[in-house]
Amino acid sequence: MSDDEGLDYASSGVDIDLEGEAISSLIDSLGASPRPPGTVGAPVELPGGFGGLVEFGDNLLALATDGVGSKLQLATALGEYGGVGIDCMAMNVNDLICVGAEPIAFVDYIATPKPDAEVHAALGASLAEACRLARVTLAGGETASLPGIVKELDLSGTALGWLPKEAAITGENITGTDVLIGLPSNGIHSNGYSLVRRLLEVTGAELTDAAPFDASHAHRDITRFASSTPDSDPSLGEVLLNPTRIYVDPVVDLLLACRAGEGPCQEGDIHGIAHITGGGLSNLLRLNPHVGWHISEPLPEPPEFDWIRQHGKVEAREMARTFNLGMGMALAVDPAAGDAVSDWLNSRLPGSRVVGHASGESHTVTHADERIVFDAY
Repeated sequence: MSDDEGLDYASSGVDIDLEGEAISSLIDSLGASPRPPGTVGAPVELPGGFGGLVEFGDNLLALATDGVGSKLQLATALGEYGGVGIDCMAMNVNDLICVGAEPIAFVDYIATPKPDAEVHAALGASLAEACRLARVTLAGGETASLPGIVKELDLSGTALGWLPKEAAITGENITGTDVLIGLPSNGIHSNGYSLVRRLLEVTGAELTDAAPFDASHAHRDITRFASSTPDSDPSLGEVLLNPTRIYVDPVVDLLLACRAGEGPCQEGDIHGIAHITGGGLSNLLRLNPHVGWHISEPLPEPPEFDWIRQHGKVEAREMARTFNLGMGMALAVDPAAGDAVSDWLNSRLPGSRVVGHASGESHTVTHADERIVFDAY
C-alpha cells in the first residue's frame, strides 16, 4: 500500500458485491421447496433473510447458520479461543432474533487439518459460555479432520429458534414514520477481519502489545485473556478478539414481555430488527424494500474503529459498509412507542437509544456523516 492508498474490504480479500452475486446465483438455482404451503416444514417468505422460517403447526421454526470467519485466524495466532464460541453463537442467534424467534438450540461444526485436544477443550468451554448467554441447548455437532482441504481451524454452527406463527417480524409493517433504536456493540464483532488483518500487516502492529489507543469505551468491557497481567492495559489482541455481543438479553426478553402484555409496548409495535453484520449499516435496507433510513444521531464508536480508519486510511463509506461502527443491532419501532421501548432497552443494555428514523423518500440509508449513503445492500 502506498502512502496515498487507503484500505478497503475488496482489496483485503472480501468483495461484498461479488458475494452478493454468488448468493443470488445460488438461490436462483435452488428452486422451490418440495413442501407445500400449510404443511410442516413449508417455507415462509421473509424479505430480509436474516433467518429462515418454516411452518410447524401453530408455530414457526427459525434457522440460521454462520461462522466466526477470519477473526478465528487472530485467535489461532494467539492461541486464545475463549471468545470464538461466543462469536459463533452470536452470529447465529442474533439473526434469529431479527425474525422474532427465541433461540432454543445450537449445533456446531469444527473443521481442522489436525485435531488438538487442548484447542477443542478451549472451544468447548467457549461454546458452553455461549450457550449460557444465549440460553440455548447445545444439541450436537461435528468435528471434521480435513487435511488437504482446510489449512487451519474453522468454526461454524446452526441455531434453531421458535415463535408463534402470528409473531413473525417480517418488516412489512414498517412505515415512513418509524423510529430506529440502536443497541451498542462490543467492538468489531465478527465482520471486517480481512481488512483488520491487512491493516496489521501494513502497520506492523503486534497483537501482543498494548493497544495503541485508549481501549476504554462506555457500555462495553474488554474480555481479558487468562494470561494477562490483571492491572495491565488491554492488548491489541484482546481488543480485536473481544467477543461479539449476544442480544438475547435484552431483545428476546423485550419480545416475550410485549407478547405477554408486560412490556413497554404492544408486540406489533416492533416492526423490524436488523443485525448489523457483513455489509455494515447497509443491512438496514433489508428491513423493508420500500423504506429508507436516516441515522441522525449515531451511537458512539469504540476507539478501535478510529484506529482502523486513521491508520488504514479507510474512507467513511467503506467503514460503514464493512463494520458496525458501534451499533450491533437496530430495531424499527412505531413512533408512538419509540421512547418507551428505548428506555426499556437502555435499562437492560445501557447505551441503547433512538439513533434515527425511517425515510419514506427512497430506499436508501443516509447518515449524519453525509459521505455515508447506501442505496443497496
